[in-house]
Amino acid sequence: MNILVLEPYYGGSHKAFLSGLTHHLPYAFELLTLSAHSWKWRMRLAAPHFARVLAADPCYADKTYDRIFCSSLVDVAALRGLLPPHLRSLPVLTYFHENQFAYPMQVSEARDVHFGLTNLTTALASDRLAFNSQYNLDSFLAGCRDLLAKMPDMSLSGYEEAIRAKVTILHPGLDFSTIDTLSTDRQTGSSPVLVWNHRWEHDKNPELFFRTLYGLAEQGVPFSLIVLGESFKNRPAIFAQAAETLAERIIHFGYAEDRREYCRLLCQGDIAVSTANHEFYGIAVLEAVRAGCRPLVPDRLSYRELFPSACRYQDADFSRELGSALRAGRFTPHAAQSMTNRFSWSELAGCYQEWFELSE
Repeated sequence: MNILVLEPYYGGSHKAFLSGLTHHLPYAFELLTLSAHSWKWRMRLAAPHFARVLAADPCYADKTYDRIFCSSLVDVAALRGLLPPHLRSLPVLTYFHENQFAYPMQVSEARDVHFGLTNLTTALASDRLAFNSQYNLDSFLAGCRDLLAKMPDMSLSGYEEAIRAKVTILHPGLDFSTIDTLSTDRQTGSSPVLVWNHRWEHDKNPELFFRTLYGLAEQGVPFSLIVLGESFKNRPAIFAQAAETLAERIIHFGYAEDRREYCRLLCQGDIAVSTANHEFYGIAVLEAVRAGCRPLVPDRLSYRELFPSACRYQDADFSRELGSALRAGRFTPHAAQSMTNRFSWSELAGCYQEWFELSE
């Protein structure tokens, strides 16, 4: 099978996903991509851009494909109208890493509903859909319902049933090989090590995490701290405050550019914490768990699909549950692998193959 991949945001988790997909599935993939920045421009104009490239570049004139595979940042409805004639009849399969109804906004930014509407028309125009979690699908459909309830004198009756009929939940496969090679190279200390490995943004609720640590520190509870994750220009002020307040407990504080170093640091941890107010999936915590960290995550969002109830907390109980997790310590290698094996590419590749090969 020959598959044409259109990805207008080729970086981060989108790039890692495609790397795993193309490595583990027995197809010939051809990638047409744009770099990972200016996502609003990508979502607005990637479809006509890709269509023009496919029409104008002679190297695509005689090529035949069996499928077109897009991420949800491609406006598939526009794409299908603009593709050159020899590509218009191909099945289009779309993967939703996120949806624009539930995607977090900057504090000072108003939501542009047209991006959500583009997700809706993309879902309607695609032949098959995959969402990375049930939570992603549910929040997408809830956003559609809320917005379309405001629609004047028009009807889209049956849209939700049409979407559900062609949806599959496919978790993104993960490559644990680097973590597995480093998992035995662990330096043990006298106190348990907490790991935070999320984006340094408000939707990850770092205020709850760090203020709880301040309280534990004041009580004399022993712990050390590894803070990872990408930071941006307008990072929450509490990160600078925490770096100073918890300085004596910090092992590492900042983004790890090198993948191997990132995995090595995960393997030094005992407890991986999320306090997120938003999460479409949860790759960061799954990787930390594979490294041996015991997860402590909110009892909501996509985490309900990933971790048993013993690893989830109610927000009001976070401080108490964190204290209990610190006393319980890290997982054994067997427990870490048992909890994460089903999310590896080796386990999920067959599900993707079935999805790609479904007859129209």
